[in-house]
Amino acid sequence: MQHDEVIWQVIRHKHCSYMAKIETGIFCRNQYNVTGICNRSSCPLANSRYATIRDHDGVFYLYMKTIERAHMPKNLWERVKLPVNYEMALEMIDKHLLYWPKLLQHKVKQRLTKMTQMRIRMRKLALKTREVVVPRPRRQIKRELRREDKAKIAAQLDKAIENELMERLKTGIYPTDIYNFSQRAFDKLINKEIELNQEVEEEEEEEGVVEYVEGDDELEAEEEEDMEDFSGLPSKESYLEGDDHDSDDEENDDAEEQVVIHKKGRVLKKSDDNGKAKKKSRVVVEVEQEDGDTRRSLKSLKL
Repeated sequence: MQHDEVIWQVIRHKHCSYMAKIETGIFCRNQYNVTGICNRSSCPLANSRYATIRDHDGVFYLYMKTIERAHMPKNLWERVKLPVNYEMALEMIDKHLLYWPKLLQHKVKQRLTKMTQMRIRMRKLALKTREVVVPRPRRQIKRELRREDKAKIAAQLDKAIENELMERLKTGIYPTDIYNFSQRAFDKLINKEIELNQEVEEEEEEEGVVEYVEGDDELEAEEEEDMEDFSGLPSKESYLEGDDHDSDDEENDDAEEQVVIHKKGRVLKKSDDNGKAKKKSRVVVEVEQEDGDTRRSLKSLKL
C-alpha cells in the first residue's frame, strides 16, 4: 500500500536521484514536477494525486495521476491534449481538475501561462536572423598555423636556392657550353614529333573506311583446277556410248569388271546393275580389268 508521508521522508532526508542542491535552493529534475522546486506539495513521487503540464513538439498535454492507478505503472498517468487557444486551455483545466485541491489547480495554470509565453518568444526568435557561432577546435587551429610556418620556410628556401644559382651563373662558375644546344639536333627532334602526329592523324582518318581486297591465291588455284577438270570430261552421251563399247569388249573377252565409286568423306559404294552411278556432288570412277592392261579414271562434278 502506498503511503505518501513515508515516501517523502525517505527521499527528502536520505536520497533522491532527482534532487539538485545549489546555493540558491533545492530543485527537482523530475520531468513531471509542476514547479521545479523540491518540496512536499510539488513532489510528483510523494503525492498520490498529482497533475502537471508537459510539452511535446509544441503541443501541450495535461497529465493527471490518481491513487486508483498506483498498482499499474504503465497506466499511471492520464494524458489530455490541450487546445492551442490559451483561454480554452484554461477552461479544459478547470473542467478536469474541478474537485482537486485549489493550490494544485493554481500551480497547473501558472505552468500553462509560463509555457505559453515561452512558446511565443520562441516563435519570434525563429523569425529573426541571427549570427550563427561556429566553434573551431584548438587542434585544427594549431595544425593550420604549423602548416603556414612550414610553407613560409619552404618558400624562403626556394627563393634562396634560385638567388644562389643566379649568382653562380653570373660569376661564371658553370660553363656556357652546356646551355648551347645544337640547332640541327633540335630541328630533327621537332620533325620526328611532327611526323608521328601526322601518322596518328592519318590512322584516325582511315578508321571507318570500307575497302575491297583480293581473295587468297590458293582458293583461286583450286577453283581453276576444278573448272579445267570439268571442261576436259566427255559428255553424258559419249560416256554412255563408251560404256556400251566396253561392255561388248568385256563380253567378247569374257573378262570380269569391277566398278568402285569413291566419294570424299563417305563410305565406298558400288554402282547399280545398269552401270549408272548415283548423282553426287563429287564422284571418282575407276574401272579396272582383270588383265590390268587398261586403267581409266574419271572426275566429274555431276553425272
